[in-house]
This record gives sequence, structure tokens and C-alpha cells, in this order.
Amino acid sequence: MTDATHQTDTTAEEARLKYYSASQWTLIWWRFRRHRAAMMAASVLGLMFLAGIFAEFVAPYGPVTRDTNYIEGAPQVPRFCDAGGCSVFPFVNGTKTERDPVTLRAISVPDPEVRHYLHVFVKGEPVKLLGLIPTDRHLVGLNPDVDQKIHFWGTDDLGRDVFSRTIYATRTSLSIGVIGVMISFVLALIIGGIAGYFAGVIDNIIQRVTEVIRVVPIIPLYMGLAAAMPKEWSTTQVYFAMTLILGLFGWPTLARRIRSQLLSIRNEDYVIAARLAGARPGRIIAQHMLPSFTSFIIVDLVISFPYMILSETALSFVGLGLRPPSVSWGVLLQQAQSVRAIEQTPWLFIPAIFVVVAVLAFTVIGDGLRDAADPYSEAH
Repeated sequence: MTDATHQTDTTAEEARLKYYSASQWTLIWWRFRRHRAAMMAASVLGLMFLAGIFAEFVAPYGPVTRDTNYIEGAPQVPRFCDAGGCSVFPFVNGTKTERDPVTLRAISVPDPEVRHYLHVFVKGEPVKLLGLIPTDRHLVGLNPDVDQKIHFWGTDDLGRDVFSRTIYATRTSLSIGVIGVMISFVLALIIGGIAGYFAGVIDNIIQRVTEVIRVVPIIPLYMGLAAAMPKEWSTTQVYFAMTLILGLFGWPTLARRIRSQLLSIRNEDYVIAARLAGARPGRIIAQHMLPSFTSFIIVDLVISFPYMILSETALSFVGLGLRPPSVSWGVLLQQAQSVRAIEQTPWLFIPAIFVVVAVLAFTVIGDGLRDAADPYSEAH
């Protein structure tokens, strides 16, 4: 046997030993990394979360900052070349006001004679990063000495920057989805765990309550809850109320899945042994039963995020969720539901792209986790 063959056999043996000695979560991570679409979706979603967390730094302006000189202005796309030649650094043209010959309203149009160069870590309006750290630096923008603002995705009818508002809305919508899912997840674990472990009369009572909650019409329910919210509530109070409502009514589906899994294993030998050893029901459920299908719970949990995000977006879009001056994807899209917006300011629909991307990313990640958690998947 040659040295090369011996080295190859040793390497293969080490790889097999590493594989068979790895934990369940390590194996799932190895399989998940092979799912390229899921890894790309996770990267995109990670960037969205980072942009939302550091919205004060990423966004050039605040969500309510107005530019009265550029109302309903078109997106300003950075460029390297124009009629005056090319530049090493990106720039945007200046703006000037003209009157539309058809509608006779004043509009802002590019001024090709003027260039404004983009800068990174530029000084701007003071903010508090993460609500704690005061700073006046922003990721990108124009020189503060320039009497013009940069609007990558244009402005709305009040002159507010669509890009900045979308970044702030990303934080709101994603955080509502995360917190709402966590609330429903905890409730599903408790309620589904009790129903699946004890079964019998307790299970029947819980299932009837679950069915009642599932058949309640969602839109009329939210209409009533939205009307019950006091008008004097702050945006923060409305935000937490919205999150709590979505969480309290989002647990039945996951609870039933947990219940069905627990019912299938409640008479297994290791569960009976734990009972005979005197372990309490809570410990048996948490330490012995739930870990046997934790990976599948995680998959269901990830798949629940798109539904929570779509619920918030839809309710805010129809005026039943968050309301201005709060910013979320649904609130921003509410401003773009008129025919006038479709014709004259189509850039107001840009937040819809974020909704689609976030939902698709969560769905693809859920598919990747499902494949990674299934040891019999063909992808492995």
C-alpha cells in the first residue's frame, strides 16, 4: 500500500468518524449548508435584519424628515457618467423645478449641469443608534454643505424619503413578525404540550377551545380590536398591542402539530420510564418528549414567520393595524393604493418588493431546514 493510498484511507476514516460522532444539530447544519438556495435566502434575510436593526445609520434621513423642495420626486440613481463625462466616484445630478405642460403642477427634474458626489459615513441629522448611542453619521449621503438631499427611491407626497422610510419599516415589520411568532410559539408549546401529554378530557377541552379560535373570522375580529384601541395611544402602545394580538391568535396551528407529535410518543418506553422514576409532567415534556422532534418544531416556527409578516402588512394596509406616524411595510403600501400613485409615483410600491423578498426568503429557509432535518431526504 502506497503512502498516498494510506493517507486517503486515513482521511476518509476521520471524515466518517467525525460524521458519526456529530450531534443532531451539527448534522442539520451540515445538511443545511449544502442547500444553496436556503443559504442565499438566509444571507438576504440577514442583510434585511441588519439594515432594520441599524436603521438610524443605514437610512440617510429620519422616517418623518421632509424635503419640501423635492415633493413626489423620482428616484435619484447614482451614476458614474452623464453628458458632461465620467467620474471615478458616484454622483447624482442636481434638481430644478419645472412645470408639467399637461398637469401644470410643479415637478422636480434633474439638472445635468450640476453634480453632487456621494460620501460614506457622512455627517447628517443627529439620531440615536439602537435608541441608545447618539450619532450624526450615516452610511451614505451628500456633503452636508450641499443644499440638496439624496433620495435613492424618490419621495412621497409630503417629501419624505422612501428609502429611509422603507429601512425603518423593515425593522418594524420584521420585529413584529419575530415577537409575534415567539408569543404564539410559547403558547403553542404550553397548550399543545398539555393536550398531547395528558390527552383524555383535558385534550378534548383544549381542542374545542382551539376550534373556536380557529373559526373566528379574522378581519371582523381585527376591525373590532382596532376600533377598541384608544385614539390617544402612542405609536409604541399601538405597536405592542398589534404584536400581542397577532401572537395571541397565531398559536392554534402549531399547537395542534405539537399535540399530535406528543400523542404519538406519549407511550414510548423512555416516557413511561421517566413517569415511573417520578419525573414531573413538565420535566417529561421539556426534557424527554419535545427534544425528540425539536428540529421539526424549528421548521414549523420558521415557516410561521411569513404568515405573521403578511398578517401585519395586510392589516396595516387596510387601516386595521399600525397607523401613521408609525412606519411598516403595510403603512407605506397604504399610501400607494390610489390610481394616482400608480400613474405618477410608482416608486411608492418599492416596499412591496421587501414584503415579497422577506416572505420568499423565510419560505426557502423553511424548505432548507425541512430537508436538513429529514435524514431520509434525497438531497442528502
